Amino acid sequence: MKLQPHLAAVALVLGLTACVTDYSEVEAPKHLTLDNASGRIDVRFAPGSSRLRAGDAARLHALAAGGKIAPSDRVAVSAAGGPALARARFASIAGELLRHRIVATELPLAAVPPNRAIVQTGRYLVTTPPCPNWSKNPPLDYTNVHASNFGCAMALNFGRMVASPADLAEGRPVGLADARPAVAAVNLYRLDKVVLPTAAGLGPIAGTSAAPTGTGDAGTAP
Repeated sequence: MKLQPHLAAVALVLGLTACVTDYSEVEAPKHLTLDNASGRIDVRFAPGSSRLRAGDAARLHALAAGGKIAPSDRVAVSAAGGPALARARFASIAGELLRHRIVATELPLAAVPPNRAIVQTGRYLVTTPPCPNWSKNPPLDYTNVHASNFGCAMALNFGRMVASPADLAEGRPVGLADARPAVAAVNLYRLDKVVLPTAAGLGPIAGTSAAPTGTGDAGTAP
């Protein structure tokens, strides 16, 4: 049986197509996974006072020392009482936490029981993708798509460098800017009064230059 040339070409193309495996980015995702591990702690105060009860103060210290409340958490405190008493109670809790380098923010709530405060800890755990990923053979690229390991380094570095994983879930509110330095800088620039640093004001660090080596237009080695 004689095989026709055009049929042989079709068979060859079909054979090559069968050898090429379609690849999709879905097979190797590079996304960080965030798991919510937030918690809530109730503490008590002496009636009408901003002084924490001894047992609650000790429990707060133990949670902070044991990592149950960490500096990377977003800690919000809601205290009961009138405006002045609530602020004083918040300051009392914030001062205790600050000993462990934990910064708390005040979050007024109306449903706080009398003589109590609610300490909310916003915590997220980051899980990095399974990297490196070489499921797609880089030399065999017939589909003109990225390699399976493309983006792995960025995802791993990003997941490991973030100080507060909660920032990946929600941004922090931006505070008010100091207008005076900003306006002064703009005015100096517009009036061409920007003062450049002098060599004497740069400090004791001095630059060094190495003698040129080799031959060429820059010179000849000794």
